[in-house]
Amino acid sequence: MITMASEDLLNKAINLYMSTLKSLDSFISEPATKYYLSFEQYLILHDIATQKKIMLMDIADQRQVTRSAISRQIKVLLKHKYVYQRADPNDRRRLFLHLTKEGKRVEAEISDNVTDRFSGWVQIFGEDKAQEVIQLLEDFGELIVKQEAEKNTSEVINSEDER
Repeated sequence: MITMASEDLLNKAINLYMSTLKSLDSFISEPATKYYLSFEQYLILHDIATQKKIMLMDIADQRQVTRSAISRQIKVLLKHKYVYQRADPNDRRRLFLHLTKEGKRVEAEISDNVTDRFSGWVQIFGEDKAQEVIQLLEDFGELIVKQEAEKNTSEVINSEDER
């Protein structure tokens, strides 16, 4: 049974989603859009810049996503000539990802813009409040989002077992 207080809270959550959370992705992604990249593609570019001998499967493992999901993102980076692949001389099947000169420049510029943008948020909120917001989002991710994803995964597995 939903109470008036719960209903009010639900309405506030819906309004927050409609007015703020839907726009958060584009707000966070903005520094990368100048280069026709999503924030996820920038993060892959950043991983390549900061990790030696990194392969597509390493990025997929770190992000806990499929290789095909990362492959689609890397295709965009290859198309823009921000990255290139080089085969391991000891095992030609292993392809290491590297930044081109342009990729290094773009990654550095986006990183500077992301850092400046985040620093601006911390200045507005103050470090303590920024920590609280991050902690709240981490808790929400762990207690709500992750639990829901695990529940949905087990439901899919159970329905497949019943077939």
